[in-house]
Amino acid sequence: MDTRIWDALVESMKNAYAAGLGEEGVPGPVIMPLVRGELVGLIWLRPVQTGQDAVTGIVELSNIAAAADADEVVLAWETQHVATACALPVGGPAPCLNMVHAKKDGHVLHRFPYTEQLQPGSPEGRVAVRPHWLPALEPQVGGELVAPIRAAVDYSFTPLDLDHPSPFGVTVVLMEEDGYSVRLTEAFAL
Repeated sequence: MDTRIWDALVESMKNAYAAGLGEEGVPGPVIMPLVRGELVGLIWLRPVQTGQDAVTGIVELSNIAAAADADEVVLAWETQHVATACALPVGGPAPCLNMVHAKKDGHVLHRFPYTEQLQPGSPEGRVAVRPHWLPALEPQVGGELVAPIRAAVDYSFTPLDLDHPSPFGVTVVLMEEDGYSVRLTEAFAL
């Protein structure tokens, strides 16, 4: 992946987390598949119930990457959010934005810890929360991933067995119908 693309994805995720914390809370996990260095789009987790539904929802993020025949993916999530949603113990720094850059032959885990800072004076009289980004941790080649994230990464590179003339198009439509937020780049728009 080109360094400029990586830096843009990191900045985009940090901005999304800052906006989310200021409103309703951290965003759910998002996958960003790439095909030959070209970003396919951003696919955000659908609304989920705590437990197995959240695990399933996270794993299903891989469907568009697999349908697009992605050769690399970036998956972003917040440590505490995924642990709570999936009823798992909190592992690693929290709060922390995690981003894994994966290819078929391995992955690198990047961690961006932060503290939550209260910022009074919002227009509605509420107290807003903003992230204060701490220094990024050293990237970990093959770093440990929680089970649903690991499965989403693995399944991203498992070809889908769909008997359809447009496996990518039908996968996008089905995921949108299931409640996933799918934002494709212009090159992959249907």
